[in-house]
Amino acid sequence: MSTSREKETAKFILGFDLGTTNSVLAYAPLDAENPQVELLALPQLVSSGTVESRTMLASFTYLANPNEAGGGVLDLPWTKQRDFAVGEYARRQGAVVPDRTVGAAKSWLAYSRVDRHQPILPWGAESVAKISPVTASQRYLEHIVAAWQELHSEAPVAEQLVVLTVPASFDASARELTREAALAAGLPQDLVLLEEPQAAVYAWLADRGDRWRRALKLGDTLLVCDVGGGTTDLTLVTVADDSGELVLRRMAVGNHLLVGGDNMDLALAHFVAGRFAEKGTKLDPWQSVALWHSCRNAKESLLAAEGATSDQYPISVLGRGSRLIGGTVTTEVDRLSVGQILVDGFFPHCKVSDRPARRMASGFRELGLPYETDTAITRHLAAFLQAHGPAPGQPVRPTHVLFNGGVFKADILRHRLLEVLGEWFSNDADNRAPRMLEGSHDLDHAVARGAAYYGWAKHRGGLRIRGGTARAYYVGIETAGLAVPGAPRPLKALCVVPNGMEEGTETDVPSDEIGLIVGEPAQFRFFSSSTRKSDRPGELLSSWSLDELDETDSLETTLSAAEGAEDDYAAVRFRSRITELGVLELWCVSTKNNSRWKLEFSVREDAGME
Repeated sequence: MSTSREKETAKFILGFDLGTTNSVLAYAPLDAENPQVELLALPQLVSSGTVESRTMLASFTYLANPNEAGGGVLDLPWTKQRDFAVGEYARRQGAVVPDRTVGAAKSWLAYSRVDRHQPILPWGAESVAKISPVTASQRYLEHIVAAWQELHSEAPVAEQLVVLTVPASFDASARELTREAALAAGLPQDLVLLEEPQAAVYAWLADRGDRWRRALKLGDTLLVCDVGGGTTDLTLVTVADDSGELVLRRMAVGNHLLVGGDNMDLALAHFVAGRFAEKGTKLDPWQSVALWHSCRNAKESLLAAEGATSDQYPISVLGRGSRLIGGTVTTEVDRLSVGQILVDGFFPHCKVSDRPARRMASGFRELGLPYETDTAITRHLAAFLQAHGPAPGQPVRPTHVLFNGGVFKADILRHRLLEVLGEWFSNDADNRAPRMLEGSHDLDHAVARGAAYYGWAKHRGGLRIRGGTARAYYVGIETAGLAVPGAPRPLKALCVVPNGMEEGTETDVPSDEIGLIVGEPAQFRFFSSSTRKSDRPGELLSSWSLDELDETDSLETTLSAAEGAEDDYAAVRFRSRITELGVLELWCVSTKNNSRWKLEFSVREDAGME
């Protein structure tokens, strides 16, 4: 991670956590002998015309109405005449004017069925100038960059060593979109992407120092359970031996699970809507969205780690239409009901052999985020442990659990998950239930702090988690043969990157010659797998189950033909490379001459012959 340019100009490691609900920046000076990780105070609007500093920037965008735009009420210390706001004020506006509030942009980045460069947010809103998920993400990062520059003008962000976190379950396209937003916001080209569950482990390591070896011993398996606002991220890290030294190795990551705090808020909103209906008030669609935002505040207040000040929380929704006298409708929710809805709905008791329920999909459905049909995180966890066990029917047995994500600030949710894990494993040969990892853990800031610590450790030669890529990657190869009317040609999947391939390495992909379409538009299809760990480069799959391979974004582009070429295809073999920055590159190398084409696992239309 260190180059001569970095040694000359970089003064800090910057760790960016671009979160679904909140974003954070932590930093550490490069010249410190020990990591000294600090949090950056982020000035932001908390109400119209009022700016306060917080350690977290709420990941929401408010699109101002014409009366506010440019009127100065949305000004910040570093910019004037804004027509939008991000941060706490934007978040609060979600409960008042939801059709002008953008949320969950990070979840949309991972949804390949929409064009994430197009202005689609707020989803379903009308008569408002929308923005894209990439633009929303860019705005959050731009705000943080501007806040940094205000305090550290002597150390421009573009000249620092930057680590940006992403969910472990993000595929290559979602990672590239995140990187694209980051570069547009002013982060340097050589930024490093780090998986959020790993960042949480690094934050724990930063707190423990060398004492981590007292908490974990050889053979232990750590489950990182990260439930944030939009996603559930599951990761397994094992303690191994390397020449007599204890080292940490990432063993597995879970699939992209769109279930988290947003779903919990929606469940509470459904419950509260029933309360309103009992009073004769039926909410319209936008009132329901506003209620969703209001329920987030109720959840966080009633289940606060330090304890709520009251057992009741009032929820009000602004009236819409002439039939609502007084302008608002109000009801109350209590701590017991909220806890029961969330515990039983999202962390129910189940068996380790259980699987998430699958409901038959409707033939027609509205486009929107594909939230999991089964919200039981415990069943998703059971499936994850089974998928990565040593043999069918033998799940991985974690010895320790590290919680991460704002959801687990609620004691009741942590206790229930530990209780379920205890039911699964307390009667096995070891007769010990998995236990929570010792040590303090700041759930709000852990990912950013861990990112900064990781960057410092990588630069200074400290402890790092090993493991390489979390997934194996494949390209779709269309089979030759007679065409059948109305039916696509069968597709095979060629492994080009094995699970665990290390950064900064490359490999030839053994195969027969592959025909690469050149000189005309073509679609290239890519797949990934978190469970097929034994596939090696060159292995060709003729069939697979839906649970084995996930299709990521296809790349539609026109590759230029080599000079003097007469055919519309070139015979090639592949060479795959993972850069030091974690970017996956697939090189198509001609078997006839020295022509080479590069395909990146991205959605940007910039692939071409090199």
